[in-house]
Amino acid sequence: MKPIPYGRQHITLQDIDAVVEALQADFLTQGPRIKEFEDKFAAYVGAQYAVAVANGTAALHLCTLALDVTPGQKVITTPITFAASANCVRYCGGDVEFEDIDSATVLLDVERVRQKLAGAPRGTYQGIIPVDFAGYPVDLEAFRKLADEYGLWIIEDACHAPGGYFTDSKGVKQMCGNGAYAELAIFSFHPVKHIACGEGGMITTNDKELYEKLLLLRTHGITKRPDLLHENHGDWYYEMQELGYNYRITDMQSALGMSQLSRADEGLQKRHQIAQRYDAAFKNTAVKFITPGAGTSHAYHLYVIQVENRKELYDALRKHNIFAQVHYIPVHTMPYYQELGYKKGSMPKAEKYYEKCLSLPMFPTLTDTEQQYVIDTVLQYAK
Repeated sequence: MKPIPYGRQHITLQDIDAVVEALQADFLTQGPRIKEFEDKFAAYVGAQYAVAVANGTAALHLCTLALDVTPGQKVITTPITFAASANCVRYCGGDVEFEDIDSATVLLDVERVRQKLAGAPRGTYQGIIPVDFAGYPVDLEAFRKLADEYGLWIIEDACHAPGGYFTDSKGVKQMCGNGAYAELAIFSFHPVKHIACGEGGMITTNDKELYEKLLLLRTHGITKRPDLLHENHGDWYYEMQELGYNYRITDMQSALGMSQLSRADEGLQKRHQIAQRYDAAFKNTAVKFITPGAGTSHAYHLYVIQVENRKELYDALRKHNIFAQVHYIPVHTMPYYQELGYKKGSMPKAEKYYEKCLSLPMFPTLTDTEQQYVIDTVLQYAK
């Protein structure tokens, strides 16, 4: 069997043609395809505004900048995520406070966050960054109620979850990143994600003021908009009004993103089929997996199992050309965060999950034969 990775991009002739067309156009960057991509993506998730950026980490950083995170401010997030979900707060000089997960979902535990907030003086915390880990949508309605009670903002890290949704208390399907319950949401277009741009990211929001601030911060804090200028010397004139960054995406990447977006639902449907087949194979075995709750549509960026002999199984799979992965090493156990005072043992549920978790191959072009090979190998070695 040829090597089977845990994730893989799917590039078609349609994608290649879209990129070639962009390369032959007048603009390679800062051209019309970027706004077109933003508008189409905003429509896909149901948000009013979208800002395309260089990558998901840039998206997170711009969000914390736009929300005015400053040194000494405290923001709560989950330890089971990629480090960028926490690092964006540190980029602004803020302090990260980790809270443990709900073992049933591997998502940030809203009740644990509630206890943290209730046990601290009002005003101690400024925001929450919940993560739609693996594609499982966070119940943002519950987090919004809590955030409103304590005057906090929310950034939804939806990198794993375009197309996913949860159902709120009114029976309304709330798409990940639609802005109904979070001030800002972010997505990643890394090759193993649902939509691949090579690199790339997107921020969505329903707040016009935040949207315009993000546009400014994305491009060095510079604007040429006549209605925003303090002075105007002529058509060439521009002003740097904020300390911004070069976090732009290119027209070629946006062209690829739009092409991929046109097949997003098709890819999501395939991911669900793969997940259902895994579920059926592992039911009533030693292999544990997470079943999404009622009214929830998991986006299945990852298919994560939990086994007692994770290292043994990981090694066995590699010997059989199956390149599973571990998502994630708890962020609070990283040397950088331990130097800031975080300790192993402080997030027992997250650490217990880490000891057992393994992400199996999950991507739309995974064939039935490849998946059955993965299943058979897992069942042979899992205890």
